[in-house]
Amino acid sequence: MAKAKVAFVCSECGWDTNKWVGRCPNCGSWGTIEEFAAPTAKGKARSLTPHTPAQPITEVSAQASVKEPTGVGELDRVLGGGIVPGVVILMAGEPGVGKSTLLLDVAARAADEAAKRGAAPVLYVTGEESASQVRSRAERIGALTENLLLTAQADLSRVLGHIEDAKPSLLIVDSVQTIADPDVEGAAGGVAQVRAVTSALVGIAKATGIPMMLVGHVTKEGSIAGPRVLEHLVDVVCQFEGDRHSRLRMIRAVKNRYGPTDEVGCFELIDSGIRELPDPSGLFLSARNLTVPGTCVTITLEGRRPMPVEVQALSVPAAGPPRRTTSGVEYSRVAMMLAVLQSRLGVEFEKQDIFVSTVGGAKASEPSVDIAIALALASAAADLPLAPGVIAIGEVSLTGELRPVVGLQQRINEAARLGFRIALVPHTADPIVAPDGLEIRTISDVREGVKSVLPISGGR
Repeated sequence: MAKAKVAFVCSECGWDTNKWVGRCPNCGSWGTIEEFAAPTAKGKARSLTPHTPAQPITEVSAQASVKEPTGVGELDRVLGGGIVPGVVILMAGEPGVGKSTLLLDVAARAADEAAKRGAAPVLYVTGEESASQVRSRAERIGALTENLLLTAQADLSRVLGHIEDAKPSLLIVDSVQTIADPDVEGAAGGVAQVRAVTSALVGIAKATGIPMMLVGHVTKEGSIAGPRVLEHLVDVVCQFEGDRHSRLRMIRAVKNRYGPTDEVGCFELIDSGIRELPDPSGLFLSARNLTVPGTCVTITLEGRRPMPVEVQALSVPAAGPPRRTTSGVEYSRVAMMLAVLQSRLGVEFEKQDIFVSTVGGAKASEPSVDIAIALALASAAADLPLAPGVIAIGEVSLTGELRPVVGLQQRINEAARLGFRIALVPHTADPIVAPDGLEIRTISDVREGVKSVLPISGGR
């Protein structure tokens, strides 16, 4: 009897070789090369007469791509309006971020909608928890419904049997790394198993038109666990993000064959589960009736969605070597703004401890937050609050010049909706329409911006 061939595959990128190595030459990861039995060749492929001939693309029906809403508006926003028949969606995120809670809520809402249409029930397959644990979570978040079927299975053949028996209108698998194919060597979650399980589920989805949502684990580096082929097999890859110490959760599509990849959905994690946030501005802004030094608000763009971010800065005398501490903003951007303020305005920070943070766990990494950081630092150094109702948008260069940013009109419209009265923006070649109640002040550099909302004597 011929000995089965052995191959070694990287669990991070899918690179394969015929011998084991400690480090993957393709992605550079250490200890990710796993052994599994390679499939044996079954002879040369032969051509077969197709069951249906190829047809002109103009005669192909578009009805198969009609989207059905999931019942969760923020998820529908990310997916481009809903789910299409036969789509396979991979939901990835860190442990404890709320993937299972969100998908259980989606399953319950989709089951209720299916019952109203007289459609088949929704099937929820859990491979990590028992059915009673999922039932307890469903009670807590209010996701109990008769049209939602639940099974705890980790065997692929039995999962396929449940699919064939129930013929669900939606299938959710939590998670794909816990399901094992008995005909494939290796433990569940390994390269061969993940590839075989995902391929089988994708084949069922395309053959039957059943939409599927798969939960995927994330490695400590933040990438989806398992080979990269997992992302290539599915139609949509959604990343579920959030700081476990914050209530905010965000979902974004990093791959979407049926919609855009620049939309972001916002959710709030609460004691009774997770709820969508069509307007998340309340999480990112402190009390609006307070005017204290060291705060400035800007508008960032998450995909195509404008998001308000409040930057707070604190400057105190240093007891030893001065410290620079940041949270929610990039350290390099804060260091650059400190240098620009000291060089162009003469604000001294050498003997000061500097702390810069955002409100509500917001992440402000794009260059448009530069002027807000600079104004917050200048306000903290002078111990004077900015003029009330001010919002600042723009990138600051090393010369102190304010540079334009993309989506300026969209950001200004959002600022007006939130009730701000003064917007500091850079000069731009595109005409800007001032919304009602918002005064637009175009400034050329950071010095002009600081003096327009924070009179500081002295400087260069």
